[in-house]
Amino acid sequence: MIDWLQHTTPGLLTLAVVSIAVLLLLIIKFKVEPFIALIVVALLVALAAGVPTETLVGSAQKASDSLLERGFGGILGHIAAIIGLGTLLGAILEASGGAQVLMDKLMHAFGEKRAPVAIGLAGLIFGVPVFFDIGIFVLAPLVYVAAQRSGKSIVLFSMPLLAGLSVMHAFMPPHPGPVAAAGLLKVSLGWIIIMGLAVAIPSWFVGGVLYSYWIGKRINVAVPEEMLVAAEEARKENGDRQPPSLGLVLSIIGLPLVLILAGTFGSILLQKGSAPYAIATFFGTPAVALTISVLLAFWLLGFRRGMTREKIAELSGASLRPVAMILLVVGAGGFFGAVLAATGIGKTLAGELSGIGLPVIALSYVISCVIRIAQGSATVAIVTTAGIVAPVLADLNYSQPQLALVVMAIAAGSIIASHVNDGGFWIVSRYFGLSVKETLQSWTVLETILSVVGFVVAALLSLVV
Repeated sequence: MIDWLQHTTPGLLTLAVVSIAVLLLLIIKFKVEPFIALIVVALLVALAAGVPTETLVGSAQKASDSLLERGFGGILGHIAAIIGLGTLLGAILEASGGAQVLMDKLMHAFGEKRAPVAIGLAGLIFGVPVFFDIGIFVLAPLVYVAAQRSGKSIVLFSMPLLAGLSVMHAFMPPHPGPVAAAGLLKVSLGWIIIMGLAVAIPSWFVGGVLYSYWIGKRINVAVPEEMLVAAEEARKENGDRQPPSLGLVLSIIGLPLVLILAGTFGSILLQKGSAPYAIATFFGTPAVALTISVLLAFWLLGFRRGMTREKIAELSGASLRPVAMILLVVGAGGFFGAVLAATGIGKTLAGELSGIGLPVIALSYVISCVIRIAQGSATVAIVTTAGIVAPVLADLNYSQPQLALVVMAIAAGSIIASHVNDGGFWIVSRYFGLSVKETLQSWTVLETILSVVGFVVAALLSLVV
């Protein structure tokens, strides 16, 4: 039996399927923290596949050569600084009132009749640097006011906002999902930005504009009184604070994206070894680009607008606390992926796929969808799926744009069908006063549309890239 598991194609594929089943069982049934579940399953798979102990966990003399440390360290060394810096950037933009000025300008430009589109665009733009739940917390009061003034359903205004925040969180750096997948599949973040925008914008338009207008007319939910009170309190709290200019807010948000893209294209167009090449490479390195943006944000949005050093330190500490669990999950996912590669499961899976003609991009989407629907966490779906397909891609000689599109497919699968096992489902229900049925009819369907459209766009692009 052991020999069958370790040395035959059916045995290795069985091991892969059982490992995913056990992972989901631990997370769903026994409520084990995902990063612990990933470590446990990875260790069990390695032992079952016959990976030597020294290769798996190392020895006292050479622990750093182990799969455990290389799996964790390889991915965290790539993404920890990016996710941390991105979180700091979002925190200072939120605290400075950047969301308020962005929303006000867009509402003025689009007018009351197109207010839902303006709110959706605010979510799309502000969703670049801020986490999904933080974006809801900051922008929800503005949705309450817009819905109250129009006398229309809050669903009409909340869904475009949620669509914008969701697609940015799913497809764009510096958010943990796409950054983690890029690290596991070894893709430049410049290409992730390009493909992320190419996938996110059509997805947002179909889900956040077309579908949101349709569902907003069919689910009529008034703004609860307590939400209006909360919005008024938030307005009074920020009333005496001079908001930053729109140009400054957009510059701070866009600067790291521009620098990273410059580094990506500079590496292609500039002569290797030249001074321009070195400059573009340095400033286009994601950690450097984000560090520059964070320092500028601290100065221009913080110190120059009256924030004390103590306030900025407090803001930084508070914003980074939630990052710890994300990094642990991603690190454990990196270890799981390293084990799958070392056992030969990845190559076996690649051989089977080539035999039946199933594209890797489709496989990636399906696996991500299954894991997302089963256990609810988008981050777990992404890191687990990326760990499974990374060995498959190792021998396929995919270009950077092609790898970026696989990342988009994984990210698209990770947001499908948000339901009661997803924390985001309950955040949406709570903040917008929707019943479980109304949340399923609106938010769950919206997420599914964003997922399907995102995958379709990525798959179509993969045919021409």
